[in-house]
Amino acid sequence: MDSVTLLYDRRDEIALAVTFDYGSNHSSRETACAKYHCERLGIEHIVVPLDFMHRYFKSSLLEGADAIPEGNYDEENMKSTVVPFRNGIMLAIGCGMAESRGLNRVLIANHFGDHSIYPDCREEFIRPMSEAMRNGTYAGVEIEAPYTKISKADICRIGTRLGIDYSKTYSCYKGGEKHCGKCGTCRERKEAFRLAGVDDPTEYEE
Repeated sequence: MDSVTLLYDRRDEIALAVTFDYGSNHSSRETACAKYHCERLGIEHIVVPLDFMHRYFKSSLLEGADAIPEGNYDEENMKSTVVPFRNGIMLAIGCGMAESRGLNRVLIANHFGDHSIYPDCREEFIRPMSEAMRNGTYAGVEIEAPYTKISKADICRIGTRLGIDYSKTYSCYKGGEKHCGKCGTCRERKEAFRLAGVDDPTEYEE
C-alpha cells in the first residue's frame, strides 16, 4: 500500500520504479502488483534480485509462511520479521542506480507506524543515510521519505483521494494467494482502512 501510494502521489517525478526480490514469502505477489501499477502509469519498472539476503540473513520473513507470527503489529510480536539492514542495502543500490541514470533522488515510503519495529525506517536512520549518499555521489543523490511522520491510515487517505485500487496491492507476510488476515501486517492493513474511514477491498482468508 505504501509504495504504491507514493508511486501515484509522485508519478510526475518518478523516472524508474524498483522492486527488490530478496526471497521474502510475499515477493512474487508484491512484484506482480508493482508491475500492474507501473504499467498503468507508464513508469519503467525493474526487478533487482537480492537472493544473497535469503541465503545469509536471519528473519522469519525469509523462512516460510509458518514462521510469520500472528497477532498485533507491535515490536514484541513483529521483531522476528526484521530483515537486518534491508532498507540500507536497498537504498544504497537505489543510490547507485540513480546516479547511473543521471537522477538525483531516491524515494522510500516508510511511515510512522514502522518506527518502533524497524530501525531502518526511522528518521534517525533516513537522515544520515541520505547525507552519506549525497556525500558519496557526484550527483549528490538524496533520499526523499515524505511519509516518515504520518500513519498508514494517512497514507490510505492519500491513496483514496488519488483513486488507487488497493485491491491490487499486497501486504501479507505469509505470502498466500489471499491475505491471511491474521498476521501483523494484515491486521495493520485492516486498521489503516478502518481509521481512514475507507472500505477495505482486500480479500482475506479468514
